[in-house]
Amino acid sequence: MCGRMANTLPPDAMARLFDAAPDNDLPPAPRFNICPTQSVAVVTAEATGRRYRAMRWGFLPTWYKSPTDGPLLINARAETIAEKPAFRAACRERRCLVPVSGFYEWSKDADGNRLPWYVRPADGAPLVLAGIWQDWAAGNEALTTFAIVTCAAGAGLSHIHHREPVSLAPEDWGKWLGEAGKGAALLMRSAPEGRLAAHRVDRRVNSNRVEGPELIEPI
Repeated sequence: MCGRMANTLPPDAMARLFDAAPDNDLPPAPRFNICPTQSVAVVTAEATGRRYRAMRWGFLPTWYKSPTDGPLLINARAETIAEKPAFRAACRERRCLVPVSGFYEWSKDADGNRLPWYVRPADGAPLVLAGIWQDWAAGNEALTTFAIVTCAAGAGLSHIHHREPVSLAPEDWGKWLGEAGKGAALLMRSAPEGRLAAHRVDRRVNSNRVEGPELIEPI
């Protein structure tokens, strides 16, 4: 799964990397402890070209009467995404790229204590996660929200957790966005062995109130 992220990527550099027009309300960077319900910069494909824009992390189905009307949907399972009523339309029509520096995952020790790990690309490049998004509105409140697609963990991460976010290579960005024909479903798989690296980090990141570059440092 994916429940926390870090993003040290400058917004202007990311806009250039994805050849996307940046919005004016992008969240600041760097951020070392991005939590669900916070704003995250993502890339979408629009009729006029790619757009780099802010969305709330936590997908809201159209039938929710408020942001807290049901479970917080931060992840969407690749195995059932095309069938779940909450996700199936977004899976077909509204896919996005979520560029980050890395994400956190937790394992457990023999006593059941949660041990945090930081996972990032082994080559130091931006990590681009597969996402789906949804406009939501009720009364006077309107939000654009997203979830990260997850799959069974591959050999590189299965010792930490049984799930991992779907990550996309540069040659797959256009296909996931729907710009390069069909076949996005084939991209919903674990990262090739060697693409991702992981190291243990301090338990301070277990709190969603802490922030700072020391959170991603190895221990």
